[in-house]
Amino acid sequence: MAAPLTRRERLRAETVQEIQSTARRMLVSEGYDGLSLRAIARAMGMSAPALYRYYASREELIAALVTALKVEMTETLLRARDAQPDLPHRMLETCREFRRWAVEHPAEFTLVFTASAIGLDRRPSPADDAGEQFGQVFAELITELYLTRPFPIPADDEIDEPLRVQLQEWCDDFPQPLPLGVSQVFLSCWIRLYGTVSMEVFRQLEFALTDANPMFEAELHGLAQTLGVPDWYYPPTA
Repeated sequence: MAAPLTRRERLRAETVQEIQSTARRMLVSEGYDGLSLRAIARAMGMSAPALYRYYASREELIAALVTALKVEMTETLLRARDAQPDLPHRMLETCREFRRWAVEHPAEFTLVFTASAIGLDRRPSPADDAGEQFGQVFAELITELYLTRPFPIPADDEIDEPLRVQLQEWCDDFPQPLPLGVSQVFLSCWIRLYGTVSMEVFRQLEFALTDANPMFEAELHGLAQTLGVPDWYYPPTA
């Protein structure tokens, strides 16, 4: 049993939480370029040197914010998944919750999924663990589906060698050993799901659609067909 936090530790944890909450509000209102330790300190009524006692740099603070957002996303998806009565509902509602969180939090979604491009996920850090936990939500669903109702997959020798080698390494992260073809289908499905959601969040579908939800549902229906369970698809109830 962990020892209770001291008063000093509690105050530090509360301050860290306030810093991250302030940074998140500023991310939403000012954008990524508007985030600075001085601006955050000013919004909190702190001095910049005082804030540097908690985060040594802007990059360190943003990396911590990315971690917190990944944890929030994961917990949101888990709640949506665990509220459902069966695997079909768990799969569909988890995908819908992913889109819902992204659409409701576009600035946060953008930061999380561009973190690698701006150099925040290139070194071992807590953000890597948080990202792995996020990915496990979908990996566990695909694993359960394949073990319950195997879907069509390519044989190992049907996968080009450069891709096969990389998939073999990645397969080690799955909840249990599975054929390489499962990982290829999973990755293909993720690209389709993430691609649809990110294009909506980044407003890249507005040239054709004023409401992207029907297109998202069409893609979900297509994913169900890809996974060999078209009868599992049902339209959203709300």
